[in-house]
Amino acid sequence: MADQQALDEVVRFTSDLIRIDTTNRGGGDCRERPAAEYAAEQLAGAGLEPLMLERTEGRTNVVARIEGGDPSADALLVHGHLDVVPAEAADWSVHPFSGEIRDGVVWGRGAVDMKNMDAMILAVVRSWARQGVRPRRDLVIAFTADEEASAEDGSGFLADEHPELFEGCTEGISESGAFTFHDGAGREIYPIAAGERGTGWLKLTARGRAGHGSKVNKENAVTRLAAAVTRIGEHEWPLRLTPTVRAALAELAALYGIETDLTDVDALLEKLGPAAKLVEATVRNSANPTMLEAGYKLNVIPGEAVAYVDGRYLPGGEDEFRTTLDLLTGPDVDWEFSHREVALQAPVDSPTYAGMRAAVEEFAPGGHVVPYCMSGGTDAKQFSRLGITGYGFAPLKLPEGFDYQALFHGVDERVPVEALHFGVRVLDRFLRTA
Repeated sequence: MADQQALDEVVRFTSDLIRIDTTNRGGGDCRERPAAEYAAEQLAGAGLEPLMLERTEGRTNVVARIEGGDPSADALLVHGHLDVVPAEAADWSVHPFSGEIRDGVVWGRGAVDMKNMDAMILAVVRSWARQGVRPRRDLVIAFTADEEASAEDGSGFLADEHPELFEGCTEGISESGAFTFHDGAGREIYPIAAGERGTGWLKLTARGRAGHGSKVNKENAVTRLAAAVTRIGEHEWPLRLTPTVRAALAELAALYGIETDLTDVDALLEKLGPAAKLVEATVRNSANPTMLEAGYKLNVIPGEAVAYVDGRYLPGGEDEFRTTLDLLTGPDVDWEFSHREVALQAPVDSPTYAGMRAAVEEFAPGGHVVPYCMSGGTDAKQFSRLGITGYGFAPLKLPEGFDYQALFHGVDERVPVEALHFGVRVLDRFLRTA
């Protein structure tokens, strides 16, 4: 079991990592190396030999392997990213890169996404070194760059250029799972991610005839783009249930004593109340317009207008997504992927999923573990190129009223100290025997 030093270290590591500003503004504007050096130092202190790898100077990844006791067992990848999204200090109650510990809570950008999990991994590995613990199977520990953008300098680079480091890995765990979801009626639900929607970030380009703003122009690129964006924003995507989402609905319905009627999923979601939030974003594909670019002077009709759309598609739903976008954009607007990654699905009847469930239930005996599909994506997409099945498992026991999901990329991101302690205990329990 994780020792007291591990519980102390996870708090310190979380705070220290938050103080290292690894803001990823996209377009290569980030430098993870100081955080990578910190992680590598802690791994070396546990007797490991971490490798630091870069595709681009300053965009550093760290990989280390822990030898397991069963050489015939498949290896497990345990990974976390070191970069964070931007934070505007003026909007925060505390400085987002202070790592301040106040009233039993660690504050700062990355506290939940995902320097908390990075710290948990480091604390568990160091605890094992002190206690002489050896896991059942090989563990590959990876801390990556660039997850908050394209992952080209991070997991994509590692998967494409250094696949040998992940030899034998068939499964992996990372962020966004096994956190406490309070349903408002006294139940604690712990969703474990067993799937991700695919990423389809789109660039739309409308072309027309440039001209004077005072003249009639039926080939106005802005008008054409606006019509396409409106069609996309108002489109009602059809229901599509994946095996993971079906399992989630079945378990949630059983928890609430509701008949699992999949002929009217919207009605079923309504009966689930707040717990529907765990499922509602993953029963359909989606496409949300997010950015517009057009024109250079008010009285000039531009010849081109551009929009960007955040598209997501379910496992097996990419073809439908593409076909639908062709119809919605129409003949006057072209679209292309500015970034595309696959959708993922993991089995919920695997020994690994059972092990994660058991670890959570041991330390949260009143909790209810359910599978779910992430609406967004993680580095598991890139590692899937190596045949690695990914799960979301970064355990945290959170108090009532603590909206974990709202803090992802949000203002005043923070994590309770007790949640970090719970995470270390659960992660230690799972990884020893996984």
